[in-house]
Amino acid sequence: MASTPAAEEPHSSRYPWPQVTALVVGAAYFLIGLVGFTVTGFGDFFLHNHDVHLLGFTVNPLHNLVHFVIGLAGMASSTGLRATAVFGWVLAVAYGAVFLFGLFAASMPQINFLNINWADNVLHLVSAAVGAVIALGAARIGSREGWTDPPRPGTN
Repeated sequence: MASTPAAEEPHSSRYPWPQVTALVVGAAYFLIGLVGFTVTGFGDFFLHNHDVHLLGFTVNPLHNLVHFVIGLAGMASSTGLRATAVFGWVLAVAYGAVFLFGLFAASMPQINFLNINWADNVLHLVSAAVGAVIALGAARIGSREGWTDPPRPGTN
């Protein structure tokens, strides 16, 4: 019988790729949220000001808080395949909705409480797509392997 390549073995590593991706996406959003607070501070939580930006993306304290919370959720979800799938769907739906909101809000300051610009819209659409990939990848692995997480080292 031929051996299965490592890439095809169930849970060939301690963490399947969707969990690693959730961890990386979570860490990135967490750091963006933290750094964003250094730009905006904590006052004027709903400020709409396109002069306040981080690497071309407009931010305000509320926007930073959303990034911070999404980051924490991504990092926490990376410990289990089911949690990773849920995080992926939440990321896809939430950022898909924020993208749609941003299509209108970017040019309407009176409703733009997240201080979204067009660069944000592109990033939100990409984030929604990444969330769908994470969710579908976790679901594929989970349905194929029974939604079991790999054993922790030192356990039987």
